[in-house]
Amino acid sequence: MKRIILVLVSVFVFAFCVASVARFAQDCAAVRADVLRLHVVADSDSAQAQQLKLKVRDALLEQGKEVFDGSVTAADAVRRITPHIASLEQTAEQVLRQNGCKDNVTVTVQKEFFNTRCYEHFTMPAGVYMAVRVNIGQAQGHNWWCVMFPPLCLPAVSQTEAEGYFTEDEQRVITASPRYEPRFKIVEWIEQIRNRQA
Repeated sequence: MKRIILVLVSVFVFAFCVASVARFAQDCAAVRADVLRLHVVADSDSAQAQQLKLKVRDALLEQGKEVFDGSVTAADAVRRITPHIASLEQTAEQVLRQNGCKDNVTVTVQKEFFNTRCYEHFTMPAGVYMAVRVNIGQAQGHNWWCVMFPPLCLPAVSQTEAEGYFTEDEQRVITASPRYEPRFKIVEWIEQIRNRQA
């Protein structure tokens, strides 16, 4: 009798854990669907190239803020940013020229896989996102990635404003810490497998 009870309890606990992970994964998918990432790749790992990468990042985040004014979904953000690709390239190259750099810049909007990433006030779960990818010069240096829409990575955006773009379930995901939330690792593992099989 005790063995039967132990088996039943084990089955119940396992089912609860599976359901919990499935729900968390669903909320992570919702976050990915509501976000447009920004991925800037430096020309090289030289100190100058890395500094220029950050200056380009700042300029494009500011430009994105103007483009997305009034936008409410990531799909809207993709539609709005696409006609501005040439303008984003010009902005990035202008920043480079002002700093004595002659590198060219290529900007694309594409799907990209990102691992779980913690920022100062929020966490982005692993998975495939739509992203604005910015390649500077040879694009062989360390990269920088964050979120272009909603404008979570702008210094002036408060945590309250940022959370206003997400549902309560999504907010629970982005405000959780992978250090205390093991389901982030499980979701990352699942998404890595999916990405390799895609």
